[in-house]
Parts: sequence; C-alpha cells; structure tokens
Amino acid sequence: MRTLTRLVVAVAIVTAAVPGLAQAAPEGQIVIAQGGDPSTLDPHMHAENFTFAVVHHIFDHLVRRFVKDGRLAHEPALATSWTALNPTAWEFKLRRGVKFHNGEDFNAEVVKFTIERVLNPEQKARWRWAFADIERVEVVDDSTVRIITKKPLPTLITNLAFAMPMVPPKYVREKGDTYVATRPVGTGPFKFVRWRKDDELVLEANEGYWRGAPKVKTIVFKPIPDETTRIAAVVTGQVDVARGVPPSLVKQIEDNPRTRVMKVPGALNIHITLETLKEGPLRDRRVRQAINYGVDKEAIIKNVLEGNGFALGGPLTPVMFGYDAEVKPFPYDPERAKRLLAEAGYAQGLALTVNSPNGRYLKDKEVAEAVAGQLQKIGVRAQAAVHEWGSYVNKWPDGLAPMFMLGWAGTWDADGILYPLLRSGQRFARWANPEFDRLIDAARNTLDQGERTKLYSQASRLAHDDAPWLFLFHGMDIYGVNRAVMDWEPTSDEGTSTLMFRAWKRK
Repeated sequence: MRTLTRLVVAVAIVTAAVPGLAQAAPEGQIVIAQGGDPSTLDPHMHAENFTFAVVHHIFDHLVRRFVKDGRLAHEPALATSWTALNPTAWEFKLRRGVKFHNGEDFNAEVVKFTIERVLNPEQKARWRWAFADIERVEVVDDSTVRIITKKPLPTLITNLAFAMPMVPPKYVREKGDTYVATRPVGTGPFKFVRWRKDDELVLEANEGYWRGAPKVKTIVFKPIPDETTRIAAVVTGQVDVARGVPPSLVKQIEDNPRTRVMKVPGALNIHITLETLKEGPLRDRRVRQAINYGVDKEAIIKNVLEGNGFALGGPLTPVMFGYDAEVKPFPYDPERAKRLLAEAGYAQGLALTVNSPNGRYLKDKEVAEAVAGQLQKIGVRAQAAVHEWGSYVNKWPDGLAPMFMLGWAGTWDADGILYPLLRSGQRFARWANPEFDRLIDAARNTLDQGERTKLYSQASRLAHDDAPWLFLFHGMDIYGVNRAVMDWEPTSDEGTSTLMFRAWKRK
C-alpha cells in the first residue's frame, strides 16, 4: 500500500457482561509457578517475560493481541475502533464507562498521558523506541483521540497492543514511579493485592471488569527458579501451572494422574549475542562465522532439548511477520570453523565466556554448557557462566560481554526484534552495519506490507552472513498443568499465554 487515502479497521464488537444476566461470582485460586520474579510492576519499565505474564492480568491496552491459527491477531480493547485518516494520522474511538481499579475514569486524557509518559526521555521506558516516531497525541473529546506520527508508522497497532498498557494519570502523578512499580493500578481483569519479593505475588478478580468478571477469584504467581523444585510443586499440587518444564521431567508430570503436559511451539528466538562493538576477537566476522559453524544446533536440540526445538539461521522465527524460510541454519562444520579461526589469526585458539540465565529459557544453563563444550572442540576455550535471572537482567547487556544468551519475540513483527536487538545505536544492539540499518529504516517508513517483507528478507540474510549472533533455535514451550484447571490452554505468545481471564479450577 504505497498510498493511503482512508483506512477503516474492521471492528469486532467486544461487549461486557449483558446487563440483567446473573453471573457467578469469581471463586477459587490458581497458582502459577515461573522461573523468576518480575523485575518491576510498572508496565512501561521492563522488557522481560516474567513481568509481562503478571502485568497482562492487571492492565489493558487500546488494542488486544491474541494468537489465532498460530499467528498474531488483534481486536478492539480499550479502543473500540481505529481509523487511519492519512499515512501519519490515526483516530481512535475509546470505550466508555471503563474505570481503573482505584476508580479513576479511562478516557482520552489517559491515552495522552500514557503515551507521553513512555515518550518522555527522562522516563527511560524500555519500549520508547517502538513509539519514537509519534509526534503528538491530540484529545478530540472524552472518547476520541488522535495519534499523529512523524512519518508512516506501519507497526503502530502492533506496538500499541504489546507495549502501551494504559495507566491512571492521577495515581501515577500523586504516588510517583517508585510507588507505582510495586503497587500497580490498571483497568485489567485482576487487581493487585500484594507482592512479597521472591516469594509470591497475589492478584484478585476485578468483578467490575468491562469484559465481564473473571471466573477465578485469586491468581498467585510464585517464582521457583529451580526446574526440579518447580515441577515437584505442580506434581504435588502446590501449584496449578508450572511454566518452563524441562523435557527430562515431562514423564514425571505425565505419569501423575492429577497433572498433564501441554506444549506449544515457542515464538522466542533463542540465540547468543556476540559483542562486536568492543575490541576483541568477535569484531572479526570470520570468528563469528566460525562460532556458528562450530556449534551443532541439531545435536543440542536432540540431546539437551530432547527434540523440543527447531534450528534457526536468522533473527526471526516462523510466527513473525517478515520471516524468510530460505534463511537456513549454519550447518555443523567444525573443520571449516577451524579454518576461519586460523584465517582470522586465531589458529592457537582464543578464550570466551558464554553467559546464560538459569531457569528462564528451556534448558538454558545446559544449552550454554553444551555450546561451551562444542566450541572447545574448534579451539575456542569457552566456559559457561550461569546467573540467577534477577542478576542477569540487572547486568544485561553491558555486564554480560562478550557472549550472552537471549530469547526474544517482542511484537511478532520483524521490527520488534530487528530494531531493538540489531539496529545500531539501540541499547541491546552489539553490532553496527550501515546496510542493515538502511534496510530496517526503509521498512519502518512504508505501509506497503509487500515491500516490508522484501526488506526484512534482505535484512535477515545480511544478519545471517555477518553473524552478530550465534543463531540457535526456537523451542517448544512446555507447561505442567493440574487437570482441575479448566478453560485454559497455552499459546505461542508467552506474554499473554498464562492470562487466566476465562480459566477456572474444578473442585
């Protein structure tokens, strides 16, 4: 779409509970175990999944994201409709009668405040980059708002649905950021109750929720980093849903009559970022390519993940817009890897540290150890350094050089991974390539989806060849679930997968 006159987004009407119909009060409790605690409960100040899993229960966006037929889809949420008036102006009609958990009204001023908060450089919001091309927000009336962009912004709706939860202006202004970070207030299906750091986080049903009250009364998140302990908790009934089940413990859950295993292909691109901006051997492309040839991804998937993964050769996964299946994984070729190291002047080898979290990604520690072991066979004296997730987040990215494991899915649009992780100048980018930057910037400046697809294909091929990452795999997300948990199943969207709005627990 090179020219855009007027685009009206088809709207699926999302209604609240029908007045006059009796609805059972929420009851029961569902306990969710994950590998770590949130870093904050301020929805604009994080970029990690353990936090997303919690805040999606508390906050709403203008647009709701969900998975349909393995692909990301969108539908109205706090906005009932949206219209592109021209390539740089969008008008949103807002849902009336919605209130925050503290009684504040949701309206156009809330949208303006929320977006301006994220755009404020002093706020240092983690997803500011996704909205940097917004020029201003105009309040038309109480239920109408316009977003004016500096240039065409093809990812606006996708980004609003992922990283722009609405927050209450009066509460944020009066309480301040530090208070908000531990006592969040949203418009979502669950209200915050309490948070005992590294112990449990408790939410309760918002019975006045605009989509209708949740079925379950209480949601509890428990951080359990150790995989064995986490799985034992679901098997013994201490928790109802365990995220991040290692393949080696699947049988333990399957053999228990009270629990079941649920799997879904993950969207995360699991890779190891290579530090190319600082002086050192990884500045040489031949060394980076040697590392990719020197790691047997298929062997790791077979032996460590027990078959629960799919090798990747580029920065995108199959569910993402812009994915090119022709960007193939590096084949395992240790002899070629040794030749490349010799050509780069490292015939006698070199020493590198592979940093990894423990309990965040599927068998992350074991994958890092396997990578280090395989690299030693090509002359790289690699050692794995494993970190607790909270410590890992605090050190990321500068404190984890020269190599660190990362899993990323972002918005499921190519821009949501290529821009923050690989575009030069971005916080998480450890690589700079002018041609790659040109391709990404061009894709951000056109509403023509066909043209964007071509540009992302070129960018993915360039990233593969220049190898700023050790490309690994996307895995299966594996859950252990109490059979009493009803009307819930996981999706490939980790951030919303454990949302328990419709779930309930059989007595």
